[in-house]
Amino acid sequence: MSESYAHLKGKRVVLGVSGSIAAYKAADICSQLVKWEVDVHVVMTSEATKIIAPITLQTMSRNSVSTDMWEVEEKWEPGHIDLADSAELLLIAPATAHTLAKFAHGLAPDLLSNIYLATLAPVMIAPAMNGKMLDHPVTQQNIATLKQRGHSFIEPDIGMLACGYEGKGKLASVEIICQAVSEHFKS
Repeated sequence: MSESYAHLKGKRVVLGVSGSIAAYKAADICSQLVKWEVDVHVVMTSEATKIIAPITLQTMSRNSVSTDMWEVEEKWEPGHIDLADSAELLLIAPATAHTLAKFAHGLAPDLLSNIYLATLAPVMIAPAMNGKMLDHPVTQQNIATLKQRGHSFIEPDIGMLACGYEGKGKLASVEIICQAVSEHFKS
């Protein structure tokens, strides 16, 4: 491990993966953080599991991947509360417009949004979506609401989007996301 990333060793990050086509990049984010000896625990929405298999992220994180709020665990406490309590950072990458809306309005229909509501950890969000969806006033209001709550945002890139349009909405690079995590734990 590089000396400049020693401050990350053993830090517990819950990586939330929502159903953007960019969900496949979560494997690279996870891999880089694990190389820096971050303890990564992945939580996926059901939509994300249609894009990337949980086994991929389980292998990369070296931890089980949580996808279902109703999974029966061997211990007595609900798994989502354990993850929410133990997180030192909740990183959502990628975050869809739907996920942003759930967070902004306190809706909790899935495991990831339950963890969001239950954690006291800092929240870092990397949006990825169609540029028109990103620019929509409702999405912009949801982002403003989340920023007012003190959540940090990793701005999406400009480029060719999965929908075929060129514009802003592409998930920030793995390097930028991982560096943001590193900077968070330095401060």
